[in-house]
Amino acid sequence: MTKFKQKFPDHFLWGGATAANQLEGAYDQGGKGLSSADMVAYVPKAERSNDHAIEISSERIAQILSGEFNARFPKREGVDFYHRYKEDIALFAEMGFKVFRLSINWARIYPNGDDAQPNEAGLKFYDDVFDELHKYGIEPLVTLAHYETPLGLTQKYNGWASRKLVDCFTRYAETVFRRYKDKVKYWITFNEINMMTLSPFTGGGVVIDRAGNKLQTIYQALHHQFVASSLATRLVHEIIPGSRMGCMLARMESYAATCNPEDVRLNQHENQLNLYFTDVHARGEYPKYMDRYFAEHNIVLHKEPGDDELLKQYTVDYVAFSYYMTLTLSVSPEGERAQGNLFGGIRNPYLKASEWGWQIDPTGLRIMLNTMYDRYQKPLFIVENGLGAYDKVEPDGSIHDSYRIDYLRQHIAQMKEAIMDGVELMGYTSWGPIDLVSMSTSEMSKRYGFIYVDLDDDGNGTLNRSKKDSFHWYKKVIASNGEEL
Repeated sequence: MTKFKQKFPDHFLWGGATAANQLEGAYDQGGKGLSSADMVAYVPKAERSNDHAIEISSERIAQILSGEFNARFPKREGVDFYHRYKEDIALFAEMGFKVFRLSINWARIYPNGDDAQPNEAGLKFYDDVFDELHKYGIEPLVTLAHYETPLGLTQKYNGWASRKLVDCFTRYAETVFRRYKDKVKYWITFNEINMMTLSPFTGGGVVIDRAGNKLQTIYQALHHQFVASSLATRLVHEIIPGSRMGCMLARMESYAATCNPEDVRLNQHENQLNLYFTDVHARGEYPKYMDRYFAEHNIVLHKEPGDDELLKQYTVDYVAFSYYMTLTLSVSPEGERAQGNLFGGIRNPYLKASEWGWQIDPTGLRIMLNTMYDRYQKPLFIVENGLGAYDKVEPDGSIHDSYRIDYLRQHIAQMKEAIMDGVELMGYTSWGPIDLVSMSTSEMSKRYGFIYVDLDDDGNGTLNRSKKDSFHWYKKVIASNGEEL
């Protein structure tokens, strides 16, 4: 009888995931330059025209830089990890983290993106963070570009719309690979690379009002990122023996609303458009199904000689992704629309939703893991998953977040099922192990963490850290390697 795995692998990487622009703060300290995230202002809920305000125009950038636009910019302050990283890492270690996912802020290393020399103060900061992690036996998992492009590259080249950024990025990547070759083994090139299609400014520092054909600009910028990713993969393997480079996708597993063949075809098409990114990264070539899409949208990619060979030769070692929800799709205009940030679809009557309208689907995670592993036959890594919710601090300071525990318990149980199905899963880093600034809304009240940070949407608070009930629960999960849920 063929044996199959019935538990998490012995060296499974349990931990949590963050982003520099939502966590660090100190946006103007240590020689750091401005980044795209530093231009994103907080908009009170009553004043929002939609669920997010992350696309920035040329005019708005000019207003911000001149001081004409007066607003709060929470991502500039984060939750002050820059000064409190020792305290925070000690808490991660207390939970038993095996890995901590963080990003390097490119503008902290090259303040303008194309400076002649890197910023030593920035390099030293991450040296200190990695040393602190290793003190507790925690492996760093480092994202090179997590929704942060040096603003200088946006102003000078319109971000990734320009091929010039391939050179700037690979130079930055080589700098950090050489600096941290003895400290970091696990890397990711671009966070949720498909964000470029939803918010080009967020995904690549691209200001669309400076572009001609929007889709042409987006997919050309993506080609530049694909090329840069392959070059970075080549570099990391040359510089750091035994290193592993991954790509990262915001995976939107979707369902056809009915067995109407039109719904089924719509769902297939949307899945293809989502998996296109990992197809290029993991298979090393543009999928044929995109030929028709490009033709029908008048997209003509400009490739330099050797680009296709580069993509084919230097594919990623593993496929990483975020998973928060599934979508349900229909060609029918009828049906209640789902309310999740950034993404569409109709409400799935079989699923509950979070307070932000994100439809909760633990079984969808098992489905997605099987789909991805069948498609790529490469190790998978869940590098974001979690529940954003309002948390109440009781008079005695306790925070009873049973809803978060329930969410994570159900998803981890489905991860185990997928492993039993034969999926090779490297690890799991829940999103926001410590409360941080929301990417989409720049608010603090949408909390994900096991660790509460005393900071409100208006920037008031002590920044003191405290443990939620989920902190103690996740500690038991890690100690039992996923057996005690």
